[in-house]
Amino acid sequence: MFEGFHHRKIRTAEIELDVRHGGSGPPLLLLHGYPQTHAMWRKVAPILAAHFTVVAPDLRGYGDSGKPPDGDAHANYSKRVMAADQVEVMRHFGFTRFPVVGHDRGGRVGHRMALDHATAVTKLAVLDILPTHYLYTHVTLDFVRAYFHWFNYLRPAPGPENELKAQYEAQLARATTDVQKEYARAMSDPATIHAMCEDYRAAASIDLTYDETDLKQGKKVTCPLLTLWGERGAMGRLYDVLGVWREWGTNVSGKGIPAGHNLHEETPDLVLAELSAFLGAT
Repeated sequence: MFEGFHHRKIRTAEIELDVRHGGSGPPLLLLHGYPQTHAMWRKVAPILAAHFTVVAPDLRGYGDSGKPPDGDAHANYSKRVMAADQVEVMRHFGFTRFPVVGHDRGGRVGHRMALDHATAVTKLAVLDILPTHYLYTHVTLDFVRAYFHWFNYLRPAPGPENELKAQYEAQLARATTDVQKEYARAMSDPATIHAMCEDYRAAASIDLTYDETDLKQGKKVTCPLLTLWGERGAMGRLYDVLGVWREWGTNVSGKGIPAGHNLHEETPDLVLAELSAFLGAT
């Protein structure tokens, strides 16, 4: 799925991360969403690698990356530590400044990275998300219906974990394509399932605390921020995505794409066109 890319394990101060990298030129960090792995970038990473040194890791807890203990108040799965992981990964390759593209949970890690490591993140593109704090403080019935798992996974272990284990094992049994098999293989690992739930538990607890502090201080994303969303997905249906993000950044642009949540997999050419223009690929 990543012809010409290299695969390696990179050890950070806290954890070992599974990473694909390829291409040449200036750096670009791609961060995947829930419940996928870096494999979700298979349709865009090889094209971007013609212009960039593309680094596509599995986030901590996901895929074949390490899965640390929960920590106090789910701290080991906060977006703060996830962001710090990726800064270390990029330093491993010799990059101290780089753009970030993140989908879903990866977009939330990118958002936190742009706040905590503002001198490192030169540009940020977030795909089909709104800020976590905004969503949890603007809960509507439509949001709950569309994102039931945001609340379901907050229940104490092992309730959600047991339900997901059965679900993903069933997906693995009926998987037919290489991509389906790869996703199902990774998602059916009990350690991964627990880590993914911890990601959501952190988002609704310690991450909100970090966000509250930033909001009180008036802290915003100051690098150029591009938001792309699927017009047929819940974000596009329910929210003024661009309008909301303009309250969280100082230089925000964006547009809807005729796709669902996984727009980079459904309409890779359209997403590539927007990312290439934003990132300055020539």
